[in-house]
Amino acid sequence: MLLIALAVCQLAVLPRPARAASDMLSTEKYVEPGEFPQTADSSQCDRSRINKPLMLADVVQLALCNNPQTRSLWASARTQAATLGVSMSSYLPTLSVSGSGSHNLARTTGQTSTSNSRSISLTASYLLYDFGARAASVENAKQLLVAANATRDATLQANFLTAVQSYYALLSARASVAASQTAEDAARESLAAAKARYQAGVATPTDKLQAQTALSQATLNLITAQGTERSAQGALANIMGFDASQPYTLASVKISDPDPVVEQDIGKLIEQAREKRPDLTAADAQIKAAEAQLEASRAANMPSVSVSASTSSQNTTGAPTTNSGSISVSLSVPLFTGFRNTYQIRSSESVLEGKVAARDLLANQVALDVWKAYQNMLTDSQALRTANDLVASAEQSGKMTLGRYKAGVANLSIVDVLNAQSALASARQQRVTALYNFQSSRLALAQAIGVLDLTQISAKE
Repeated sequence: MLLIALAVCQLAVLPRPARAASDMLSTEKYVEPGEFPQTADSSQCDRSRINKPLMLADVVQLALCNNPQTRSLWASARTQAATLGVSMSSYLPTLSVSGSGSHNLARTTGQTSTSNSRSISLTASYLLYDFGARAASVENAKQLLVAANATRDATLQANFLTAVQSYYALLSARASVAASQTAEDAARESLAAAKARYQAGVATPTDKLQAQTALSQATLNLITAQGTERSAQGALANIMGFDASQPYTLASVKISDPDPVVEQDIGKLIEQAREKRPDLTAADAQIKAAEAQLEASRAANMPSVSVSASTSSQNTTGAPTTNSGSISVSLSVPLFTGFRNTYQIRSSESVLEGKVAARDLLANQVALDVWKAYQNMLTDSQALRTANDLVASAEQSGKMTLGRYKAGVANLSIVDVLNAQSALASARQQRVTALYNFQSSRLALAQAIGVLDLTQISAKE
């Protein structure tokens, strides 16, 4: 019997296998999959998709799946699930075994005596009633797990938006390169026209020099735009979890003007945000957890009733084996704890008050986030329509001015041509910026409301 007891003790301290089949209380089911369940296991992340042309959804998937913060968030949720298991275990009895063995040697004059003694005991105990302390502890752990799940989703939505913004920043940089290339081509054409008129004797050397200066400036702008594009390319690679030098290509995107924004009831958007925002869900769960902790602190001042049972066997050399057993019910009443419980209650009350204030502050911030995101989207929508009109008029002006200059219209100098081309280049750049700002602002509003997920971008590809 002693050997059995020792074996049981050894098994109790052996290291457990990884998280696999050790969730005996099924707490992992409380780790909600959320909006991005594919990020739960980073080993399932298909990094090889970087070798194919990437759609926006691919960029987002890689960014979320490869981000170390994502793994940390899932680990935090699972840690809190394990903490919930600790609280739930208080509803189960505890069982312990103990054993001992001794060898006694006694010597007197001319005589030696030995005796062996072995004993083993098994004890079971169970908490019958504690005025709700266990229930409050479990509720506290459950709400903290809800908060961990919601915090994970809020952070993933923020990372989602960062990936989207970086994607559109790269598209914008590439469009800027194309616009700068077009501007350089136009400047080169103007220089050719100025040279032709100079050789024909109808233009001054100043026209040719000014056209050359404009071409050099256009070339410099193109070089700067290409550098910005390379930086944006590396930044997006880094966000997707790769080295900045990682080569990749983006799938072709159909560039079309999105429908203009129809004004919506901002009040309804704010109410929707207060229902959907995961960080507000986390704040509400934190309040419920603090309320449960306060109940647990108050219950610590109440009595508790427990039952325990034990059986033991003792075998001593030269004496009959003794077997015994007992069962008992105990009542524990905390009379004085040095005011520890009093201050635990005060601390829990203060924590609850702080959680409520933090939730209210966040609710106000959510309303402001939605208001700003909505106004930004309206502004970007109007800016895009205006930029389209600006490009159309600038293109007509540029063509007409260059044509008249080539035709030798009096009182028309190269300065007029260069000014028209500069206005056109500026208009095209503003349109590029407005187009991708509008795309980003629509998703920023979805994130502010709390509904940003892959369905928000699937319809746009």
